[in-house]
Amino acid sequence: MGEITSFSDRTKASLREALLDAATELLTEHGYTALRMADVAARAGVSRQTVYNEFGNKATLAQAVVLRTTSEFLEGIRLRVQDAKDLRDGIREAVVYTIEHARENRLVATTLGTEAGEDLLPLLTTKGEPILTAATEVAAGQYREFEPSLSPESATLLAETVVRLSLSHLVMPTHPAGEAAASVVAVLAPAIRALTTDSSTME
Repeated sequence: MGEITSFSDRTKASLREALLDAATELLTEHGYTALRMADVAARAGVSRQTVYNEFGNKATLAQAVVLRTTSEFLEGIRLRVQDAKDLRDGIREAVVYTIEHARENRLVATTLGTEAGEDLLPLLTTKGEPILTAATEVAAGQYREFEPSLSPESATLLAETVVRLSLSHLVMPTHPAGEAAASVVAVLAPAIRALTTDSSTME
């Protein structure tokens, strides 16, 4: 019975990935307004009803695409940050990775730099709360691994600030990735010292 369930779960996961792949391609090519569930179905080789059964509506599908892309970024950041020497270095590496990878990621690059992507931009900004929540949660956990003295609240405050600043640099890129990351760290350095000073004075 377990094997059947496992196979069923794998099949469902595989279908979901195929639909997300198809939707990602269509969003990249034509933007959000032109996205049609029937086109996603045709691209993935399934019925339109299958797409509706899996995601319910277009907005939910688009949000799932964005969250999958976000999780890919977060995994890349985790690998980049794991060898950082301290919290500030970790934040710097995370911001650099985010900005550099955004330019390489087709969906994000489309969102930020093409006409087709203009109607995708709210998914990163005004409707970007799922991204903010997911990224903040992961980053806060990483920060506490670097600095166990950080309270959960302080780690979350720092993480949300870094995520918001990173998104701002993505949407309005006025500096190279390294400079943007350095400016984020410079601004946050006093806050990091203040939030970790209690434990360091006790050591």
